[in-house]
Amino acid sequence: QVQLVESGGGLVQPGGSLALSCAASGSIFKIAAMGWYRQVPGKQRELVAAISEELRAIYADAVKGRITISRDNAKNTVNLQMNSLTPEDTAVYYCNAYIALAPGPLSSYWGPGTQVTVSS
Repeated sequence: QVQLVESGGGLVQPGGSLALSCAASGSIFKIAAMGWYRQVPGKQRELVAAISEELRAIYADAVKGRITISRDNAKNTVNLQMNSLTPEDTAVYYCNAYIALAPGPLSSYWGPGTQVTVSS
């Protein structure tokens, strides 16, 4: 019923920039937080950035200063602007959101992931 759709992944050269976008749709009452995670084969998924409904943001130390997260509460979208990318940023990036379908508890939802490859 609830879907997260990601876009913007692809190939970028080292030092380049890339913007990811994620849109949540369905019977949504409230989105309390949205974020981006990334994962490489053989390693656990790690937080990249997250942002609250009040637009308060947190970042992983590895990306702080290079990546900016933003959201549009009216459109239920979250974006990730990535700059000064390095090969270490290569991963599958996943959109995450804590969503309530009605007044009450929140549940975590994930997008299918989008590949980001930083290479010459």
